Amino acid sequence: ELQNVDFTKRIAWSKYQPYTTQELPLVPLNTPPVFTKQSPALCFHVHGTCGRARATTLHLPHGPVATPIFMPVGTKGTLKGLTVEEIKARPELNCPIMLANTYHMALQPGTQVVRDMGGLHTFMNWDRPLLTDSGGFQMVSLLKLAEITEQGVT
Repeated sequence: ELQNVDFTKRIAWSKYQPYTTQELPLVPLNTPPVFTKQSPALCFHVHGTCGRARATTLHLPHGPVATPIFMPVGTKGTLKGLTVEEIKARPELNCPIMLANTYHMALQPGTQVVRDMGGLHTFMNWDRPLLTDSGGFQMVSLLKLAEITEQGVT
């Protein structure tokens, strides 16, 4: 797609236009979440838009998360350089959610260790929302180091 682009001229990509011309239904701030049978752990409220940008609240079982937001990554169930206690004690860090990397967690400490500890929240000592990824990017990018079998990737 980029090989035919003249970078000396201003670029206007159609993909940067709004996803839809239809207005998204806006929900007032602090509206309580409504969890349903189809979505028992997620409720998404859009509060405002500007082009493709949105101000939203993502309601999860461990609490709401306003977006856009900086989300720190706890690759192996921990942030490097800060303890959970330090993060919680400093409101200026504004850290209501953390990302944990599924692939790295499965390799070390391993799913059985996390399960034996009572789950990822308990393992991390984190009582706020967590986002976990599928681990697919790491699996593909580290493919030459991985072994793929019917039981999974190691």
